[in-house]
Amino acid sequence: MASNNEIYNHEKTKVRDMIAKNKNGQNMRKVTEKMIPVLLFSIAAISILTTIGIVFTLLTETIEFFKRVPIADFFTGTVLKPLSQNPEFGVLPLINGTIISSFIAMLVAGPIGIMTAVFLSEYASERVRRTLKPLLEILAGIPTIVYGFFAFTFVTPLIREIFPSVEATNILSPGLVMGVMIIPMIASLSEDAMTSVPNSMREGALALGATKLEVTFRVVIPAALSGIIASFVLGISRAIGETMIVTIASGSSKNFTFDITQSMQTMTAYIVEVSGGDAPAGSTIYYSLYAVAMTLFVFTLIMNLLARYVSRKFREEY
Repeated sequence: MASNNEIYNHEKTKVRDMIAKNKNGQNMRKVTEKMIPVLLFSIAAISILTTIGIVFTLLTETIEFFKRVPIADFFTGTVLKPLSQNPEFGVLPLINGTIISSFIAMLVAGPIGIMTAVFLSEYASERVRRTLKPLLEILAGIPTIVYGFFAFTFVTPLIREIFPSVEATNILSPGLVMGVMIIPMIASLSEDAMTSVPNSMREGALALGATKLEVTFRVVIPAALSGIIASFVLGISRAIGETMIVTIASGSSKNFTFDITQSMQTMTAYIVEVSGGDAPAGSTIYYSLYAVAMTLFVFTLIMNLLARYVSRKFREEY
């Protein structure tokens, strides 16, 4: 049998080991707690550094372009002929095509998206909402190149059967299809904004004798206006940055026109054309790619800043 002294020493050793393990565990936890913020900051900094790198690259190459082409000619010129014997680099045809296609898209997505949001938020049952909303968001998961071929092979022939004067490539068809693509974004964000309106406001309006429709358009929509407008601005930003639909269906004609039945080119489609073409590095047409990309970047930046401003300006707090 072990003596009391041996038992005491054994228990003392076990306690000492447990204390040492606890200290090691505490040290490891302290090191982990110190490392986690550093790791999270590093991950967050990647996006910031990436943005800085993109802006730096665009800015340096754009400055090189404007050393060769006057900035006034670029932003006021209505002729874009980068491959001609006497090249001209007016960006207005691209800006015009981008704005027109985005405007057509919003004419489609705006009313349909807001009405869909009204139905999901105010009229649909919980079962219908759980079924319809995921089906609607499937549209957002379809690759844009599929939308592009759909616009070129189905929508354009359908439009030409009704209006034979429409060209084989035109800005109307991709604009309509972009509108369909943007519907889930506007509908989902607007529906979230409407759902966040307190039910007490609806019940109060109903108690005062308002109809369901009056409550929707006079109470719910004004209360959710900041979220709705922000969804519209983000939808416009998405349309401005769309690439494959307009590249496939709108053609590559650099026309400065307001006739939506004609072929036009957007800024994104021009970038695809130049980057996939035979433009040698260091040439003026090569640097024009960055100048157009910088213009597009400024457009989307303005849209995002506008969305933030609208959200803060019209935000309702309950």
